[in-house]
Amino acid sequence: MSVTAEPAARRESPDVAPAFTDTEKAIINRLQYGLPLTPNPYRDVAEELGISEQTLLDTLKALLANRTLTRFGPMFHAGEMGGGLTLAAMRIPEQDFDRVTEQVNSFAEVAHNYRREHELNMWFVLATETPEGIAETIGRIEALTGYPVYNMPKEQEFHVNLHFEV
Repeated sequence: MSVTAEPAARRESPDVAPAFTDTEKAIINRLQYGLPLTPNPYRDVAEELGISEQTLLDTLKALLANRTLTRFGPMFHAGEMGGGLTLAAMRIPEQDFDRVTEQVNSFAEVAHNYRREHELNMWFVLATETPEGIAETIGRIEALTGYPVYNMPKEQEFHVNLHFEV
């Protein structure tokens, strides 16, 4: 099982890094590598970090509540489970970017929505229960936002083992 912790884009300034406690840093850094497949994964990780299971859980809940983390949970490979998975991009004028970001992020099928310094300045992953769900979801996003979505299904998969140390 892979577990992801997706950082929220909530910084007041791009030049100011958020201040984390040593416990928060340890938890964020460790959980990016997943949970052990054991009967008590949180207890086991807490022991590994030298903290109590309750401290780990309380810290994780606080990071989610204050939007330092926007999601914490397993990552499923939709394509291998019979679903659809694709990378999508949009070209959004600056004056509409925040509105469209909120609209796109309102779809449960959307993950990993990021701004890019490119003509196509919004990129996100779509995961659906069926392969046909991709086209349907793209249609719903286009209807809601008023902008076209460029579907870029993968041709080959690469695992980059990306982690963000804090």
